[in-house]
Amino acid sequence: MKQTSFAILCFFVASNFLFAQAKPDAWKISSDKIDPSNYYGITVANGMIGIVSSPEPFKVKDVVLAGAYDQYGRGRVSNFLRSFNLLNMQIDIDGKRLGAADASGMKQTLDMHHASFTTSFDYSDKATISYTYYSLRQLPFTVLMDVTIAAKKDIILGSASVMEAPDALKDVQNYYNEIDRPHVVISLLTSSAKSPTGKLLMCASNTFLFSEAHGQEPRVIHEMWDNNMHLMKFSRKIKAGETYHYSIAGSSITSAQHDDPLNEAERMTIFAKLEGRDRLIEFHNRAWDKLWESDIKIEGDDQSQQDIHSMLYHLYSFVREGTDMSPSPMGLSGLGYNGHVFWDTELWMYPSILVLHPEMAKSLVEYRYQRLTAAKRNAFNHGYKGAMFPWESAATGVEETPVWALSGPFEHHITACVGIAAWNYFCVTQDKEWLKQKGWPVLKEVADFWASRVERNGPGKFDIKDVVAADEWAENVDNNAWTNASAKAALQYATKAAEILGVSVDPDWMVVSNNIPILKMENGVTQEHASYHGEGIKQADVNLLSYPLKEVSDTNSIRKDLEYYSKRIPNEGTPAMTQAIFALLYSRLGDGEKAFHFFQDAYIPNLNPPLRVIAETKGGTNPYFATGAGGIIQSVLMGFGGLEITPKGIIQIKSALPKQWKSLTITGVGVEKKIFSVH
Repeated sequence: MKQTSFAILCFFVASNFLFAQAKPDAWKISSDKIDPSNYYGITVANGMIGIVSSPEPFKVKDVVLAGAYDQYGRGRVSNFLRSFNLLNMQIDIDGKRLGAADASGMKQTLDMHHASFTTSFDYSDKATISYTYYSLRQLPFTVLMDVTIAAKKDIILGSASVMEAPDALKDVQNYYNEIDRPHVVISLLTSSAKSPTGKLLMCASNTFLFSEAHGQEPRVIHEMWDNNMHLMKFSRKIKAGETYHYSIAGSSITSAQHDDPLNEAERMTIFAKLEGRDRLIEFHNRAWDKLWESDIKIEGDDQSQQDIHSMLYHLYSFVREGTDMSPSPMGLSGLGYNGHVFWDTELWMYPSILVLHPEMAKSLVEYRYQRLTAAKRNAFNHGYKGAMFPWESAATGVEETPVWALSGPFEHHITACVGIAAWNYFCVTQDKEWLKQKGWPVLKEVADFWASRVERNGPGKFDIKDVVAADEWAENVDNNAWTNASAKAALQYATKAAEILGVSVDPDWMVVSNNIPILKMENGVTQEHASYHGEGIKQADVNLLSYPLKEVSDTNSIRKDLEYYSKRIPNEGTPAMTQAIFALLYSRLGDGEKAFHFFQDAYIPNLNPPLRVIAETKGGTNPYFATGAGGIIQSVLMGFGGLEITPKGIIQIKSALPKQWKSLTITGVGVEKKIFSVH
């Protein structure tokens, strides 16, 4: 199996040269091979609104808003809603509507440093056209499209901003307003609609931004096409050799985020209009410069550097400071996994964000705190005490897993993951006031859950039966390794938190923790669950006991578990973070080369063209898989980088780099923004 896996990896490494650059840029991913039949969009997002690219000129595939959920025929559970596509445009030159067939030499570039996406192409011998869009980091609900037309001949430009409602929305209302001021006319193209059940009101508005350098602003005309689409347009003569600039700024918001979303969408768009294009981009760039003060720098491997920047860019793009929102496995890249929140957040995406940007990670633990009451009701419904967090969570914190999936009622380790995440936030920040107000209530209820969840069958036999394992191919098993070990850890962390705060500790928590069994096979390898006998696995379940937990801590046991289970991963069907854990542990064991093999195997076979977006599995087609990116970044930070979260803060332990990497430098770590290096 190992030789086959290596052959597949080599094949994908070779095939990826088809859409990789000769010398990869650390900050920009570009492609001039835009094939609409084999195209996977890249996402520009600001933690609240995501824009997904399209191969078609002046189109975007999706606009996705964080926190906007409703039910609409997909498993009788809440789903992410597509927002109005407020950046789609139409371009006419000399009366001809430009389409994909008219765009020659098309090139697309993602600038990860400043979170912008640019498409450029030539239209015959008449013009060179480019447009760049941004999900503005400083304005959570606002986006910008910046357009440049360089005329090669005298041309007449016709441009229209098209507002179209997604099919799932209903009761669409379209509005057009012009607000006259002494020095500017603000044209507002606005739409509103109800979500499928009428639960939410979704609104969007946009406006043109014209450059003063081009003199008087052109006249804007509104056209209503049908109930689901309308547009505003202008025309302009451009002389040969002249370059014409204009922009579209727009905002989208729902009643989940504001009590008056219709007026607020227009107010935010007016604000963007009067800020102006230059200031909007300046403040956006400043915000991203600040984010990138926490960075991962590799010397000696340009492709790994670019790929790590891409993963980190996506994690930063899908999370925002100052909210109570948490990313789904696909972030804001589309409707994958219905936009629900799983353990993917706490175990895979959150640790890297916590280490590099604790202020952003705070939003993710706040998401769980705000839904603690729903988790307590869930525990009550199942006959347990404390809080039982749902396997799939959305807006309200109730269980959102489709009924056909057994993970909803049985994948209980999510509750331990929430407790572990809360404890780690305190460890990194040392914020005792937060621990008292937010962390302790979560940790206490998590501990109470596990104390009631175990079955007390004698000393050393406080069994946890009938669960879906972290290795989800193991359903309704007893004493799963990760479930048991994570429950033990959550009970221990709750006890430590109580001691720090000086509050009374339930002595039963440590009694339970000390009696939860971790099973071993005859060969000394940790047994994944009571009925496990060597079959193939989906997840690196047992290996999570070595990291992030220290349940298995001696080197020989870590290596023995690693060698055993790394040979039981099939070549297809496993998520990217499985191999990431192998990479992390091998680096900590001092084997940089084997670690690098699994580092590459975690994502290179999962890449899709044209811009190296990661799918969930090898050969998969459901990008962008932010969970995998989170796992792989952990393999760099905590594996190759040796970072370790401890009760006293972040420290660095011994690790090994691959020979391809001359050095690894991690900047902006923790609250104190420290720098760590490995050579």
